[in-house]
Amino acid sequence: METRTFSRDERIRKRQDYLRIYEQGARRYSHRFTIITCRNPLGIRRLGTTVSKKAGNAVQRNRIKRLLREFFRLNKSRLPAAQDIVIIAKKGILPLTYNEVRAELESRLIDRADV
Repeated sequence: METRTFSRDERIRKRQDYLRIYEQGARRYSHRFTIITCRNPLGIRRLGTTVSKKAGNAVQRNRIKRLLREFFRLNKSRLPAAQDIVIIAKKGILPLTYNEVRAELESRLIDRADV
């Protein structure tokens, strides 16, 4: 059975990785998010999140990041392998539920992965 964890190796942590993804990645836009995807040489799926102060206070920003991590954790097997994904939250997206996040990101990430 597949483990559904979000390990340290699956996180984008370094500034240089974010800059590479911003420069070389393909962008997709949705109502609440900008999604940047880029191939990586590591052979694993990785997630990075960016939520600016315009999205709300610290509690609200952290809630958005928790929802994005939960989506990745539950759906990472359906995402393409060897892919870096950076999700940028747009301002004014609150209140937000997990089902809204799931529906919006599935339409942008999962459908593309199955093609």
